[in-house]
Amino acid sequence: MYTQLNPKTKEKDFFGVFGSVIITLLLPTVVLFLYLCCNETYVIDGISIDFNKINEIVQDELIDNWKSLLLNFDCWLFYLCWFFGLVLFDLIMPGKTIHGVELRDGSKLEYLINGWQLSLLFVSLIIGRLFYVGDFNLPELRFLTDNYLSLAVTSFEFSILLSIFVYICSFIPLRDVNGLKTNERILAIGGNSGNLFFDWFIGRELNPRIKSWDIKLFCELRPGLLLWFLLNLSNLQKQYLELGYVTNSLVLVNLLQAFYIFDGVLNEEGCLTMMDITTDGFGFMLAFGDLTWLPFTYCLQSRYLSFKNYELSLIQSCLIVSIMIIGYYIFNSSNKQKSLFKKGKLPNLKSIQTESGSKLLIEGWWGLSQHINYFGDILIALSWCLPTGFNTPLTYFYIIYFTCLLLHRQTRDEDKCKKKYGKYWKEYQRLVPYKIVPYIY
Repeated sequence: MYTQLNPKTKEKDFFGVFGSVIITLLLPTVVLFLYLCCNETYVIDGISIDFNKINEIVQDELIDNWKSLLLNFDCWLFYLCWFFGLVLFDLIMPGKTIHGVELRDGSKLEYLINGWQLSLLFVSLIIGRLFYVGDFNLPELRFLTDNYLSLAVTSFEFSILLSIFVYICSFIPLRDVNGLKTNERILAIGGNSGNLFFDWFIGRELNPRIKSWDIKLFCELRPGLLLWFLLNLSNLQKQYLELGYVTNSLVLVNLLQAFYIFDGVLNEEGCLTMMDITTDGFGFMLAFGDLTWLPFTYCLQSRYLSFKNYELSLIQSCLIVSIMIIGYYIFNSSNKQKSLFKKGKLPNLKSIQTESGSKLLIEGWWGLSQHINYFGDILIALSWCLPTGFNTPLTYFYIIYFTCLLLHRQTRDEDKCKKKYGKYWKEYQRLVPYKIVPYIY
């Protein structure tokens, strides 16, 4: 398909340099806006925003306190210990070594898969710490609660530095095992435009590594995901210390999201075939998304509920759990079906044979829609938002954003498949016309 190892980028995603500049400025602003609408001083109520309150917070916490916010020694110490502590565990924990997808040069990268081991250690350390303290009053969780905004800013600054680091490294030649011959790094098809800012933003190198340690996979599944879990736990602790009990809505959000978090960590092998790993470069977009956006926006529901003492009825709780179960079943079973099919373990399922040797599955889950797993993902997102009630649309930010993200991914995937499969893709679209939601879209 490619005449050279690293062809120049012809089509820039996100409207090129202009779009990448807008996104680089806009997304951190969104994180800040969500904080301003949900904090110790002010929690949004209904659809109207009290801009006088927000102006006061901006003056007190951003303008008057900008040095502490941008250069917070305690937060930097915490974040560096957190990030590189997880790096250390990722390197020393035992696990199994598997190969990723075949790259353009015919090679396959090795990955150490140790999500089970790391999860057991992580949970054991938290439980052990609780027993040691003797009460649900961990100082580490209080630190997260008390320094939420400063930690978000610190993770943002760290993501900038990390993306600069991997961008510079993408120009350093690799050497073979004998140290005699230089080799090109494999760059992302979409990140080799030659424009410094765009390539830094989108990610120039496909799989930046330090020896065998993969930076992209680590950031995808370790620091952001597990920090999201701790932020949720800190919100739980905050409410417990203030009220002496925890509302069932906050418990439910914590449980549903914790299940999703550890399911991702435990099934990290499945990430090796995802677009983030196989196609996208690792630059500021993914670094910021993994390290800042994910933990500090995905915890919005638990953060909101820690301020609003909202109780759910038994029927409401059962309905929400049912939506989560249905969504997870669709998401998990459809992904598992496609994985087994690709391994040749479901030969009886109908498919379209293409000239490239690939097969397009048109039966089972994948006969219902082209991205039936996205439909499951949307139901999961809905189950996280519903426990917050219907007092404000702010807590439904996640499902709105996530649906837009999945729609964008769907269009990117469709463009890629049109170029790759040609007439076979047209036949596939005729047989499987729905893109995400069966019989609707």
